[in-house]
Amino acid sequence: MDELVSRIVNNVGIERSVAAKAVGIMLDFFATAGPPDKVETFLAHLPGATEAIEAARAEGGGGFFGSMGGIMGVGSRLMSAGLGLGQIHGVSRQVIAYAREKAGDEDIDGIIDSIPGARAFL
Repeated sequence: MDELVSRIVNNVGIERSVAAKAVGIMLDFFATAGPPDKVETFLAHLPGATEAIEAARAEGGGGFFGSMGGIMGVGSRLMSAGLGLGQIHGVSRQVIAYAREKAGDEDIDGIIDSIPGARAFL
């Protein structure tokens, strides 16, 4: 995940610790909202993803909306991590681009398309 975190730091302009937290939150969102079979295949292509997800879950955050899950939950968790809307958009683009490189379009598109409303935000 270091490569992805570095990309986010350089391209979005946020601190490394915030970028690492944001990656974990995004991957946790995919892991909990996506279809288990597609998520398992997807995560297998991303070394360090499981650890990033576990760290994000241990951290918690997001208040009431963060506990809801879905798009509202992930947005709330990312805002609680200190990101603004533009930064959330930048992080999302970087995570998805990295996922496409490592896992391929089919895996990430299958996950995004299975999550109601995700395509509009991601």
